[in-house]
Amino acid sequence: MQVLATEAMATRFELVLAANDEAGGDETRLRAAGEAALAIVEECEREWSAFRADSFLAHVNREAARRAVPLSEDQFELFAACDDVWRASDGAFDPSVAPLLGAFDRRGGELDVARARERVGWKSVELDRERRTLRFTREGVALDLGAIAKGHALELAAIELRAAGVANALLHGGTSSVLALGGPPDTDAWRVALEGGDGAPVVELRDAALSVSAQHGRTLADGSGHVLDPRAKISTPNKALVAVVHRSARLAEAWSTAILVQREPSGAARELDVAIGSGPRFARAWRFTRPRSNSSFARPSTVPA
Repeated sequence: MQVLATEAMATRFELVLAANDEAGGDETRLRAAGEAALAIVEECEREWSAFRADSFLAHVNREAARRAVPLSEDQFELFAACDDVWRASDGAFDPSVAPLLGAFDRRGGELDVARARERVGWKSVELDRERRTLRFTREGVALDLGAIAKGHALELAAIELRAAGVANALLHGGTSSVLALGGPPDTDAWRVALEGGDGAPVVELRDAALSVSAQHGRTLADGSGHVLDPRAKISTPNKALVAVVHRSARLAEAWSTAILVQREPSGAARELDVAIGSGPRFARAWRFTRPRSNSSFARPSTVPA
């Protein structure tokens, strides 16, 4: 068993790697595979950070209103996922909230916030799926991929691990985004507690991803929660904690944010495996939709059926 970690995307990424026959049980090879996977996570930090002037995301935000920006295959897949979830969630997931996030975090005045609100809206983002380019149809649009980029990084890291023959691993970014390959030794699935303490709900993950979204944990400079409702253009008042399981770490992360904004799973979200806590902690109110993976939420004994 190998445990490796790195700091990226303003959080800590960790990998737990279990040896298997294909990897030959060689701890040196296992560690090398983990280090290569973490290098990909670090590259994602350089590519998608909203806080680096040299990131590809910063380049997009500077250039896309002037010209169509060419995308690599991985870059296109990420933006296509953003576009798909934006449409399927009726706009509850929308990375174009970046100007409003900035205005709130700078404690912007009424005029600053009003101008930022005018710039929010994925409808001003054009993704050309044939040419694989992205452009903005108006000035002032900017993107923040904080609600999907960690999942994207985990997806790419998992591809690297599989290519190296690692079949059993648990990857997480800041504990809120988790991706499982196979299971730990002598067990079918990785068990992940959603919160600490006795009776905390547990998710059993095998070849699936988990994402948890909530307002608590980070507050903007103006005192509001960091998850914004891009439709009302305010901080979402929902105080629940939402967990989503999906085969894709990208989609699990995007949908956990969308459902937190929606408050109730609707439309395409009903095709997911979702749990919603009634307060800051998962307590006694649970709702589930049809599972879309081999994984499942396990009810703690304190929660009535």
